[in-house]
Amino acid sequence: MTIFKELKERGLIFQTTDEEALEKQLAEGPLALYSGYDPTADSLHLGHLVPIIVIRHLQLAGHKPYALVGGATGLIGDPSFKDSERSLQTKETVENWSQSIQKQLARFLDFEHGDNKAEMVNNYDWFQSISFIDFLRDIGKYFTVNYMMSKESVKKRIETGISYTEFAYQIMQGYDFYELNRTHNVTLQVGGSDQWGNMTAGTELLRRKANKQGHVITVPLITDSSGKKLGKSEGNAIWLDANKTSPYEMYQYFVNTMDDDAVRFLKIFTFLSLEEIEEIRVAFEQEPHKRLAQKILAKEVVTLVHGKEAFDKAINITEQLFAGNIKNLSANELKQGLNNVPNYHVTKEDNLNIVDLLVTANVVTSKRQAREDVTNGAIYINGDRVQDVNYILSDVDKIDGELTVIRRGKKKYFVLTY
Repeated sequence: MTIFKELKERGLIFQTTDEEALEKQLAEGPLALYSGYDPTADSLHLGHLVPIIVIRHLQLAGHKPYALVGGATGLIGDPSFKDSERSLQTKETVENWSQSIQKQLARFLDFEHGDNKAEMVNNYDWFQSISFIDFLRDIGKYFTVNYMMSKESVKKRIETGISYTEFAYQIMQGYDFYELNRTHNVTLQVGGSDQWGNMTAGTELLRRKANKQGHVITVPLITDSSGKKLGKSEGNAIWLDANKTSPYEMYQYFVNTMDDDAVRFLKIFTFLSLEEIEEIRVAFEQEPHKRLAQKILAKEVVTLVHGKEAFDKAINITEQLFAGNIKNLSANELKQGLNNVPNYHVTKEDNLNIVDLLVTANVVTSKRQAREDVTNGAIYINGDRVQDVNYILSDVDKIDGELTVIRRGKKKYFVLTY
């Protein structure tokens, strides 16, 4: 199976500019390709992982990837399918975010070995020396206003308003492709399906200015079987930075994948062979209650993004919380595992009697309910049952001096911080 056919089989290709010609070029020998990432935050998120995986597949097949960080385009802002103008960031902020993203990209591609080792580039390096007049004369003349306005990313904003800054974004991205072709013979760009208009601006510039054919692969917008955009949980992105989304949270996100999506996501998000995935599918469908596909998916993604040690810690947190072994976990591990549970910051003025504190921390609504819960054995402090209504919390109840975990019943957790 050719690499192009494998990418299609995995569900990783949404659109291409000339499928037959591209498949032929990929089969004939190594080509240079790139994928760009604007520093719109200090971390990439799950949506960015899909094109990264595509270029990693292509590198494993012998092709040479260039990872582009948009130090210049990040100063402008991509209007693609945004309802309003992006807030412009300072050069210092964009530079800091660019450095963070470069470090993240280095985890996924091989930058050290072989003739096709990956290279990192930043489009600020070529845009900083181009004058406005030169850019208009040498690049702008190849784009008509009609062509630029035909892009869906622009058409959706015409009625609400779009600045010239964002209107010109597609020309800048188009020039990236031209510049990488000129300097590194890059002939393929990989990106998200929302980038089609910006990416084909590059193939158009290559055709008109250099009389060359460039190719584009867009990856699909990944949604679950309910149509929900993947990577969004309670309105928050699943970040690739462990400080923004912990490995435990990422593990839980994938291990709770719906049955209808699990095998499909194995094809998209892992480097397991299609044969291995087929074996998993057969076993999974025979005993879906064991959630084999989800467990393997979560393991592969967390290990890919954060490493095996982080995955092992995520598993440990999961197992200890399930067993109620709170004292076997550190404060840092508990912060990951109980990140989304209600919490209350205890002050010096708070009464530390268990009954009073249960009410103050909103664990229960009344002292009567608190006394009943304690007496009936429904309250646990750091995994230990407390049935004395006169119990006073002290420093010995603080894990690593930072927090105390209260459990009410079997599954309702609350965290006290100090």
